[in-house]
Amino acid sequence: MGLAGVLLGLALLVWLAFRGWTVLLLAPAAALLAASFAGEPLLAHWTQTFMGSAAQFLAQFFPLFLMGALFGKLMEDSGSVSAIARWMTERLGTGRAILAVVLAGALVTYGGVSLFVAFFVLAPMAEALFRAAAIPRRLMPAAIALGTSTFTMSALPGTPAIQNAIPMPFFGTTPFAAPGLGVIASTIMLGFGLWWLGRAAAAALRRGEGFGDATPVPVDAAADDPLVRERTTTAHAFDPAEIHHSQASETPPPIVLAALPLVVVVAVNLLMSFVVLPRMDTAFLAEPRWGATSLSAVGGVWSVAVALAAAIVALLLLTGRRLPNLRQSMDAGANAAVLPAFSVASLVGFGAVVAALPAFALVRGWVLGIEGGPLVSLAVATNVLSALTGSASGGLTIALDALGPTYMQLAQQHGIEPALLHRVAVIGAGTLDSLPHNGAVVTLLAVCGSTHAKSYFDIVMVGIIGALVALVAVIALGSLLGSF
Repeated sequence: MGLAGVLLGLALLVWLAFRGWTVLLLAPAAALLAASFAGEPLLAHWTQTFMGSAAQFLAQFFPLFLMGALFGKLMEDSGSVSAIARWMTERLGTGRAILAVVLAGALVTYGGVSLFVAFFVLAPMAEALFRAAAIPRRLMPAAIALGTSTFTMSALPGTPAIQNAIPMPFFGTTPFAAPGLGVIASTIMLGFGLWWLGRAAAAALRRGEGFGDATPVPVDAAADDPLVRERTTTAHAFDPAEIHHSQASETPPPIVLAALPLVVVVAVNLLMSFVVLPRMDTAFLAEPRWGATSLSAVGGVWSVAVALAAAIVALLLLTGRRLPNLRQSMDAGANAAVLPAFSVASLVGFGAVVAALPAFALVRGWVLGIEGGPLVSLAVATNVLSALTGSASGGLTIALDALGPTYMQLAQQHGIEPALLHRVAVIGAGTLDSLPHNGAVVTLLAVCGSTHAKSYFDIVMVGIIGALVALVAVIALGSLLGSF
């Protein structure tokens, strides 16, 4: 009965979330349903297990949600994201429209701009380029996804994406875990995705397909759609409802000023990870008033948070005078972090209740019994949970909350470095999370004015197949050569 309750609760969560119900209500309801089938105390699981785990997630990662959403909003309102997209368009032109869209998305998201902000700016840019180049509109979502939601989210070393931060407290790693393997995985994802999109565009050109429907991309309508909002906030770190709650600059800054905050994110992240924090005396963290923790458990989050904060300061100094209303932009950015953070925390709370039930021992045994060793079973666990929840960050946290310590023990027994676990877990979470119910997929299709029927197959190819190929390569190379 216990396992049936877990499956029923999960099915309820997935089905109603896909229909637009808020995860804030669904997650505790599904958790209590699973607990009731197991005959466990419901109120104790709600207030102690569910809320305890959700609160722990917020305590660890809310600073990253806050800094990331704020930075993204300021980059948008200052005109910096638009300036970068326009510069990329001018340099590459319509002859390389797909490459321009992919690289523009990669540049801004690797620099710390949230996915939804990138979608909002890149969709009109992609529309203009694709129309001029006679590339079908249906390929727009896949091109934007390749640049924003694949290698810069899960593979590229140092990315400030929340998914790359989640394994750090569990494995004691940094944002630059397994940098060589991350670069190889990024190259595979980018190369495969560009090959596929180029092939699809060439085939469309031979058929004389053209751009298709000339209706402008409905970015404003997508931002105000309640259904899109509910699905988005479990997959993004930005609440789309805040897009229109501030004013954007009418005069974008020069490209150097626009791009410099992105450079600050990467540079400060690198310095904090390898220079500043290792030289600090952090013995005080072992004291009870600091949570009796260690630098390895908090250092990664500190690095990313400081990098984003430094980039915000740099942005305000360089382009702050272009912001029509600084307080509005700051408020909108801060507010945009709240719903996504609490939505993912609710998914984490659901996972904690499931992991505490006696029936979870069967699931644990099945996962750990997968042939191929710890790396393969870790990849399967993060893939499956991210697919079911429609959230890479939620699925990844649930997997590591339940099995993280076990994988660390297995890693020690098999001589596997924690950095390799980190990279496999993050790439694994960023593959099957892109199933049709994923918030990023739903949002992207809405922003581009397309549908699952027209565009989803190409999203699968660049966002799932390419990532799976990269994941297999990382596991194979890591098993042979270790982490590098």
